[in-house]
Amino acid sequence: MINRKSFIRAIGLTAAMATLALGVAAPAVAGAGADRRVRIINDTRVTMTQFYASSVDADDWEEDILGQDVLRAGQSVRINIDDGTGACLYDFKAVFADGDVLVRERINVCSISEYRYR
Repeated sequence: MINRKSFIRAIGLTAAMATLALGVAAPAVAGAGADRRVRIINDTRVTMTQFYASSVDADDWEEDILGQDVLRAGQSVRINIDDGTGACLYDFKAVFADGDVLVRERINVCSISEYRYR
């Protein structure tokens, strides 16, 4: 026969250990549930023809997110910058119709909701 007091103590110990395990594991996946949607705002006077966002760990730029579209001066677009890796730090590259290329490094997309080009 199971001693009721020992059984309750064992359940409490198991719950405490599970809570501790979750507390230790949580920092490893801190960015896992973060919102990576960022509004890209073109506050320049020139049309943005290409936009890239690649994890800081990537060796190459990912595909042009705008594709066939452009982002005219004064316009904005909301983009989900989630590549499925759980990463929060991305490098941005914007290409403009006048040939200018602006690269911004180590943008934390988990902590911002918009990024403005001026």
